[in-house]
Amino acid sequence: MSRKRRKSSKSYASTRVSHILSVIGVTLLFVIVAALIALLILFKGPSETAMKEAVNTFTEMSAMKWVPKMFLPQEEVDQILNNSKMAEVDDGTVTNLDLIDTTVSDPAESQEPITIEDVTGSSYKGKLMIVRDPSKVFLGTVPEFFEGKGEVVADIITHYPGAIAGVNGGDFVDMGSYSYTAQPLGAVISNGEVKFCDADYDKIYHFSGFTSDNKFFMGNISINEALAMGVRDAVYTVHETGPFLVMDGEALINEVPDSATYGGGKNPRTAIGQRADGSILLLVVDGRQANSLGATFKDLAYIMLEYGAVNACAMDGGTSSQMVYYGEVLNNPYSPTGPRKCPTAWLVNE
Repeated sequence: MSRKRRKSSKSYASTRVSHILSVIGVTLLFVIVAALIALLILFKGPSETAMKEAVNTFTEMSAMKWVPKMFLPQEEVDQILNNSKMAEVDDGTVTNLDLIDTTVSDPAESQEPITIEDVTGSSYKGKLMIVRDPSKVFLGTVPEFFEGKGEVVADIITHYPGAIAGVNGGDFVDMGSYSYTAQPLGAVISNGEVKFCDADYDKIYHFSGFTSDNKFFMGNISINEALAMGVRDAVYTVHETGPFLVMDGEALINEVPDSATYGGGKNPRTAIGQRADGSILLLVVDGRQANSLGATFKDLAYIMLEYGAVNACAMDGGTSSQMVYYGEVLNNPYSPTGPRKCPTAWLVNE
């Protein structure tokens, strides 16, 4: 009898496991089919605007940029992306630094040196840090640039005594199938020293950063030109992922060929800018979440304009987007394992 009971128990357990696996398999199949139907409606449905926005959104995801090509021919995807690019300025163009007054760096008694505000829109939630004294903001880096793993902003901060806050900075090597988060792209200038350059000092880079008199600049210039104008900190961003948003008080979105997509899809974003009084604006917007789908580059530009930015530029976004204040990550990065590691970060001294 005992042997029969043992056999019966084993048979029951085996049947139970098979049943559970069957339920899981059917559920996964249902989810996959539902997702495919939703994507089919999105890319082939009646809304052309939603389709174009989806193409931009998925293409900006390093791990899912292949999705639009499942439903649309490569030529159509390329055309949508080309028509959605943010306006790029000509080589040699630099922001007008005379529009910024940093002569009075001490905040008024009624103002806190650093304030943090919630920003919300129809499709996004985020955080905006306002730093009254621009001399407090500088570019931090990992101890060494190499083809390996970088650090999250909270860890980069620990290398700089006195630093208390920061957001992620420029681009790094990311090929989708692999990435080197400790290897920046283009060029990096920190504390007046060229820390990284992938070519020569006469190559034109899509730069943004600070001059020695604490004015935030943006421009397509060479390292030699940047050093000649007294740049103390600068970082490179790829135009498509980190475009100039506001230049000399004007948003650059009006030059986008297809205004329906405003130069990008809805994704997590990071941006930095400066007001006429010298105050620095550090912005991080969450995305790819139920309560915050993300922001377009148009959204970033208008947020910056709303808060008085004269100049503003997007940084690397996606999972990299993170804002840290006294060791705490204030936003909700799109990643179950926390913020992505980076090679550079805009930091704030106490």
